[in-house]
Amino acid sequence: MPDRNLIDALPRDLWWFRKNVPCLDACPVKTDAGRYVQLVAEGRLAEAYRVARSPNPIASICGRACGAPCEDACRRGKIDAPVTIRALKRFLTEQFGPEALSARGIRDMIAGPSGGGSVTPGHLDILGVRPDAAASRRKVAVVGAGPAGLACAHDLAVMGYSVTVFEAMPHAGGMLRYGIPAYRLPRDVIDCQVGEIEALGVEFRYSTPLRPGFGVQELKEQGYEAIFLGVGASRGRAVPIEGVETDGVIKAIDYLLNIHRGFRVPLGGKVVVIGGGLVAIDAARTAVRTLLPGLVMSQEEEQSVAAGTMRVALDAAREAARRGALEVTVASLESEPEMPAMKSAQGREELDIARDEGVTFLPGWGPKRVLSRDGHAIGIELVKCVKVFDDAGRFRPQFDENDRRVVDADGVILAIGQAPDLSFIKPEDGVAITPAGTLKIDPITLQTGIAGVFAGGDAAFPPSLLITCAQHGKVAARGIDAYLRGKPLGQPRMHVTIEELPTDTYTMVDRYEQKRREVPLVPLSRRTGITEVESALSPSDAREQAERCLYCHIHPIYNGSACILCNRCVDICPEHCLHFAPAGEIADQERLAGVMTDAPTRSVFLYDEAKCIRCGLCAIRCPTSAITMERFQFEETAV
Repeated sequence: MPDRNLIDALPRDLWWFRKNVPCLDACPVKTDAGRYVQLVAEGRLAEAYRVARSPNPIASICGRACGAPCEDACRRGKIDAPVTIRALKRFLTEQFGPEALSARGIRDMIAGPSGGGSVTPGHLDILGVRPDAAASRRKVAVVGAGPAGLACAHDLAVMGYSVTVFEAMPHAGGMLRYGIPAYRLPRDVIDCQVGEIEALGVEFRYSTPLRPGFGVQELKEQGYEAIFLGVGASRGRAVPIEGVETDGVIKAIDYLLNIHRGFRVPLGGKVVVIGGGLVAIDAARTAVRTLLPGLVMSQEEEQSVAAGTMRVALDAAREAARRGALEVTVASLESEPEMPAMKSAQGREELDIARDEGVTFLPGWGPKRVLSRDGHAIGIELVKCVKVFDDAGRFRPQFDENDRRVVDADGVILAIGQAPDLSFIKPEDGVAITPAGTLKIDPITLQTGIAGVFAGGDAAFPPSLLITCAQHGKVAARGIDAYLRGKPLGQPRMHVTIEELPTDTYTMVDRYEQKRREVPLVPLSRRTGITEVESALSPSDAREQAERCLYCHIHPIYNGSACILCNRCVDICPEHCLHFAPAGEIADQERLAGVMTDAPTRSVFLYDEAKCIRCGLCAIRCPTSAITMERFQFEETAV
């Protein structure tokens, strides 16, 4: 048989089943989003909250402001639109989280029903109190109360360490508070989340920045046995164009920091925001290649970095519009389909919301020079960008110098990237800084070149999603724990529990394949001041949205010894994802030999996971029970 007719098919191992729950695999902290969505659909809300909260110390914050990579990965999104996972997390935290009137303590939550969600080493179930940590209350310093610092402090406190958080600003949250507008993330939600961490015994010292006279060495002298540096990226990057120092030109980070600290930043009635994430990608490539030699950043990682920077541009534009600007324009080098925000479901919705609020977009244009009169900006000249990357994929924009346009502007906001402020690092500290201006770390433990000093978040990685920064904090907490106990980090080991579901009662919710994605939004006429743009799901709407889940934890499992090759499963499958074929048509015969016994005539059962909607009709119709519907639950531990 010619090679072009061979079928590409591979046997599956247990890790394949784990990765085939795409929302779980995409979440940086490995929240089993699919499972808590399923529990909402079943009306088991307290258990659903436990599944959502167990791996995520900032679950309430993420319910409002997470970039939701789980939604981008959601298999339902490949069919029509992803499940509203973030909105469902908010629905749960508003009932059971620290912001709820009936909030439950973390210890009480752990003691409750588990809900059957998958578990990884960073989950509350696994962390536990370390006897040696609790007995001596060993001291750890966490620098920065942003998402990375909060997550690190939380996990260390759960493990029994005595944690002190040093924060430069008057309140906790970092860029969660001073960068994300209140209409996306209410400040009381941040306060409640921080209060929950304080209740674990974590001490917060505000208005206490590290500086040359009070840095790493001074913390060690105060008796802290380990230090986590999560200082974030609070400095905006400049763009080398004519007129950039003109009055009326401001970096997006500076603009948002000042606005959210209560200061007035007058920009006039016409504002242009320059941004799109391309400098962030360039910095990310440099930083990652420096941090992890030989590692190439994946396209998905680049998109998440770019989307994070584009979110800053959107926040700045929408904030300017709310502060009285009559015309707000966002100019980015990319064409609209290439815009970083278009790479994620949340980003696309943010773009639509921004448009609804009056923001205009000019994709495919780069800044040439700022025009001024009497020392103040009056406009910006843009040049057409015809190509952003070269053929090798490197950031190397090309422009048509003959195609220019001028946009009137009283103020220009530059949202082209962020960098950490590491001025507190002294040469004698011995902490290395990469050419990209970030802290150099070990990629596994997140330890710097100095024993006991760890780093994460935007201070050590390219600017990214807040949930990714929280992951850095959790990884660093495990690294610190291993360091203080004098033990290496364990290697991951997977345990899988498989439950066979009764075929005679197996069913999906009626009309689940016809339900549509709905994100509740406050009407445009009511979006004033700090009014939240998104509103909470009602119990009935939450259940309706949760019922859209395709239950990726469940798989039709085939038992070849019971099969009579009647083909009924293939005939009834509505998505045409099942197929029988002669074994000789499979391309990789070596892999096939490892899972099939020799027989005069051999056939294989082919299953296309991407198309399956878990209707169970194949198992229901099978006359010999050769196909069963089975649920997989994963427990990943470090040994």
